[in-house]
Amino acid sequence: MTAVMVRLVGRRARLRWLHLIVGGALLMPYLLVGTVVVGLYAPGTNALTSLSAQLSAYAYALPMAAVTALLPTARLLSVAAARALCGLPAGRPLADGPAGSRQARVRTAAWFTLHVGLGGIISGMTLALVPFAVCVTALPFVPALRESAAPNVRPALDHTWVLALAPPAGAAMLVALAGCAAAAGALLADRAPVLLGPTPDDRLAAAERRAAELAVRNRLARELHDSVGHALSAVTLQAGAARRVLDSDPEFARQALTAIEETTRRTVGELDAVLGLLRQDGDGSGALAGPGLDALGGLLARCGVPVRYEADGDPGTVPGPVSAEAYRIVQEGLSNALRHGVPGSPVRLRIGVGPRELTLVLDSALPPRPPVARPGGGRGLAGVAERALLLGGATEAGPRDDGVWRLAARLPLRAPAKEPR
Repeated sequence: MTAVMVRLVGRRARLRWLHLIVGGALLMPYLLVGTVVVGLYAPGTNALTSLSAQLSAYAYALPMAAVTALLPTARLLSVAAARALCGLPAGRPLADGPAGSRQARVRTAAWFTLHVGLGGIISGMTLALVPFAVCVTALPFVPALRESAAPNVRPALDHTWVLALAPPAGAAMLVALAGCAAAAGALLADRAPVLLGPTPDDRLAAAERRAAELAVRNRLARELHDSVGHALSAVTLQAGAARRVLDSDPEFARQALTAIEETTRRTVGELDAVLGLLRQDGDGSGALAGPGLDALGGLLARCGVPVRYEADGDPGTVPGPVSAEAYRIVQEGLSNALRHGVPGSPVRLRIGVGPRELTLVLDSALPPRPPVARPGGGRGLAGVAERALLLGGATEAGPRDDGVWRLAARLPLRAPAKEPR
């Protein structure tokens, strides 16, 4: 019995009843227009007293409600009301955002029509049946109600058994009304995920947004890894060298400290650029103001390892996006040589600018024993491969038989052509 009462008048049932009353209120403008239409075709008909006129106005109102619900923003309002009042089943989400596709708009129109249709019926029953049930319940106790009854009803009210049955009959009416409201509310709650849930187009758009967000996060992670990781490696090496010769060679220590200052100042600027993208309200897909091959001289001067640089062609003619990615690839290669290479051994860097592609080759001497893997490390070469792949290029990295670790990259100077669909 308690479970039945909870289903009829519990908190969820009351919220769903309120949701139906809202639907009835939304139906009223369409119902008034329908009443006007009925009056035009049946002059002299009183829509307030004629049941057939009311049903005709109701039939005219529902199609008009369905048409207006085809607007994209209708789904926003319907979803907000359903989430707040409908008591939806767990694990069945509703769609976010306005209805963009035709399928979503049709589903929303079907939901809105069902909502206002059931809401109009339950609202009408609530307005009419509640006062009537209260009056029936009060008949044995209020003589004025019996005296004001219709003439053809008064003789029946003189019977004691009729008055005895009046309170149970009034209570049964209210229970029946609550049952109808609960059933209508449950029907809406069951149909809401189907009609207001995400369509296949919505799921595809959500997957595309998720993929774009992951791509932006990966790009920012690569920028932070290459910029900050290289700077920390260089600063660590220079600080260690300055500490060792601080007493014997103050001038060298002074130069090392100057290089540390310049490296950290430049890295802070790059870090601010990356963090600025993270703070943006948009999707973070703006361009990073990263350095290109025109800043390669400064990188080689402060990288912390001796570099033998050879260039075939003019790196200054490389397009901006390719130049920026090439700079990061060289920076990562120098960072790896600094962390894992033979201390003091020079790195050979060769850059070739051809008519169609840019080639990068970095050779560094391998240490006699392989380096110990750092916890959380190992993303540098993967980031290099991702940078090249985004431009339509490729990379190779690994040891050679001559005791050299080689990092090679090929980057097209033009974006790869898209295949026709």
